[in-house]
Amino acid sequence: MSRARLRVLIGIAAVSVAAAALVFAADRHRSPEIEPRPAAQRPTLLLLTSLPLVFGEQFSLQGGGSPALKALDTRYRVVPISVTEPADLGKGRLLLMAHPLAQPAEDLVALDQWVRNGGRVLLLADPMLEWPSSRPLGDPLRPPAMFMDTGLLAHWGLRLDAPDAHGFKAEKLGGYDVVTLSPGALFGACDISADRLLARCRIGKGVATIVADADLLDTQDLGTKAAHNLDGLLSELARLERM
Repeated sequence: MSRARLRVLIGIAAVSVAAAALVFAADRHRSPEIEPRPAAQRPTLLLLTSLPLVFGEQFSLQGGGSPALKALDTRYRVVPISVTEPADLGKGRLLLMAHPLAQPAEDLVALDQWVRNGGRVLLLADPMLEWPSSRPLGDPLRPPAMFMDTGLLAHWGLRLDAPDAHGFKAEKLGGYDVVTLSPGALFGACDISADRLLARCRIGKGVATIVADADLLDTQDLGTKAAHNLDGLLSELARLERM
């Protein structure tokens, strides 16, 4: 083998090792915040959603919950709630609202006060939900076609716009490559990501993180490109815990 060819091979090997080291370092930096926690160390995560995450669409226990719920269960003690009334919000300081139903005015006031007092909420607000459902349009048990905002986002200084086109879109969430489906766009005074998928808002003593898509939780239908969607979700929740 010539010396020139040997130098080329050594150079390629060095680049490969360096790239592998960078990937390892990145994974090592991010992985602790999404690794499973022992049951005794899992904090309470309140869950408010219209999506079939806890039970199937027919409210069957078969299957033991969605992939999203199983991922959440590795790090949290998930406590489903049906409304954001003070009694339910008082059960924890971290809340995941995944495309919730419209909340009564008095419960929106309670949610806002809970956040201002130090609560942390991750709100997935989808302006064009495409989650598959066998329930007919108009069925009260079918997830709403769009986030039912009754003034909450405007109160927090945000505007959520519907997408200009349908389809899959590659985005970043919690440092991970994720796939969204017809995501919206966020505008306003909060810290908003360049792709307008995510907004982080300081509200009093608390924090609200808003994501303009909820279909990203439907990893069973999004395919292999959504392999890190739930990692991104867990990473955002971990970030809220630290803030």
